[in-house]
Amino acid sequence: MMLTTDIKDAIQRRRMIDVLLSGQLHADLVLKGGYIINVITREIYPGDVAIKGDRILLVGEADKLIGPSTVVEDMRGKFISPGFIDSHMHFESAMLTVTEFSKLSIPTGTTTLVADPHEIGNVLGVPGMKAMIEEAKTLPNRVLFTVPCLTPDVPGLETAGADIGSKDMQELLNDDHVQGIGELQGFSNVHPVYRNAPYLIDDLLASVSYAKAIGKSIEGNAPGLFGQELAAHIICGGGHISCHETTTKEEMMEKLRYGVSVFMREGSSQRNMAECIRAITEEGMDSRRAILVSDDMVPEDLLKHGHMNDIIRRTIAVGIDPVEAIQMATINPATHFGFQDIGVLAPGKKADIAVISDLTNMTIAEVYISGAKVASDGELTREIPSYIYPDSVKKSVKRKPVKLADLQLSAEGAQGTVRVRVIEVIPDQNLTGSGIYTAAVKDGVVQPSVENDLLPLLVVERHGRSGKIGKTFVRGMKLKAGAIAESVAHDTHNIIVTGTNYADMVTAVNRVIAMDGGIAMIEGGKVVGDLPLRIGGLMTDELTGKEMSARIAELHRLAREELGCTLHVPFMHLSFLSLVTSPAWKITDVGLIDADAFTVLPPLA
Repeated sequence: MMLTTDIKDAIQRRRMIDVLLSGQLHADLVLKGGYIINVITREIYPGDVAIKGDRILLVGEADKLIGPSTVVEDMRGKFISPGFIDSHMHFESAMLTVTEFSKLSIPTGTTTLVADPHEIGNVLGVPGMKAMIEEAKTLPNRVLFTVPCLTPDVPGLETAGADIGSKDMQELLNDDHVQGIGELQGFSNVHPVYRNAPYLIDDLLASVSYAKAIGKSIEGNAPGLFGQELAAHIICGGGHISCHETTTKEEMMEKLRYGVSVFMREGSSQRNMAECIRAITEEGMDSRRAILVSDDMVPEDLLKHGHMNDIIRRTIAVGIDPVEAIQMATINPATHFGFQDIGVLAPGKKADIAVISDLTNMTIAEVYISGAKVASDGELTREIPSYIYPDSVKKSVKRKPVKLADLQLSAEGAQGTVRVRVIEVIPDQNLTGSGIYTAAVKDGVVQPSVENDLLPLLVVERHGRSGKIGKTFVRGMKLKAGAIAESVAHDTHNIIVTGTNYADMVTAVNRVIAMDGGIAMIEGGKVVGDLPLRIGGLMTDELTGKEMSARIAELHRLAREELGCTLHVPFMHLSFLSLVTSPAWKITDVGLIDADAFTVLPPLA
């Protein structure tokens, strides 16, 4: 059935043909005398880009298309590239609205964002995701969503604020701003799910089948999977999936051989590109299915270093040709998703363009979206109004304040010491280690040890559903004083807390509850620093992107100077210690989880 948009598109294309062939009509805009980055042929050569309306007329010699009303931009010495695509990211990880994230992202050359809203989906379900999608529709950049088809990812081992399944797919997937189904975390732990929760596979397959039937994409999530397990995951995803959890060269090679689009993650706390890229630089593998993504970024990094331009720069620095690196953020993702009108510079495509003044350092001079200049020299040239969320997605914390006895890890009857199971932080990864260590006991309570970097780690359910508190210990958070609590705790986003003493941990949790979500740092019973996140306990519409960047930078400084925490981006690292779909041990409101075995472990060994 032909839609009104199809008719308008045909009329526009006819007008473009008239401009090209009549000799009487002209381009609206010509980017003149630059170097074309051709991601189709992997070439750089001199040329112009002529634009009519929101589309490209011609790439090449455009003198004949310049008329008295044509705007001509001097591109001499500059490189003209397709706008960049971030194929997998979460606005919630930046704690910003879609609008404020976009304000920081657009000037860096990123013109398309494919976001996975499963964080807000875990807290608020379909209404929360729809609120985010509605915001995206107000923006000049292209923002698409890959929605979760399952929350929580591991039913029975964690408690989400809302349960999503195949029953919700028709309502979500038929929105034009929904690209498809997001990361299939519910089948990341292949054998444990197959053995213990086979009904999940059936529900995932129902969602995937519906998505495929209406032409939507499906994204995978396959950390550490090889052979039969990887094959099963790919089949569950309908045969064409991505994976952004690839952390070794060997994984990269196997997934490329299986036809998986490997989303090489290079965010603020998880950086896997340099290891993945070895499959290309050392083994000579084809890079067509190698795609650069950010996954999780803090505003401070966006503002200081950039977005996809910074990730491309890092990729060039490890030995990849600049045009090949740009392919990984343009034509490669466009091919993966089946985007027909972006990702390349060619006639009839959308005029989403990044102009680069320094190719090696990926310095962005100008950005055009749909043929209009939106940024120059790192600043927006188009005003984008702030966006305020409805009250319906706020006030998501439904937990009464906790008491000291609620958080203490009891070891009644123990004399002197006990052996405790401990989650070990792996810097710049969401993978964790596991270990068993000796801890002191006093008055029947297992004690923290700052000297041994052995601290209590708890998750307090905050959705008003289970009321549970999971308890264990952690090494690697590198706190010397006080406590940190936050309502950002992947993926079900209960309140996660760690600290050097239980009293400060109680105060930190209660501060998060009082703020209706957010981050709290406590030392000596006093608030060292905090950040309210009232949208689902994950995001704020009270700060701009630049204000949030400054606030997060200040919180990081306070964590270092007041709490003695030397771990890079500690709040993000802490938030991933509850990601139960990622090996090896994690903590949820249900307790300490062996992610590989799909079981709850007692914290005392």
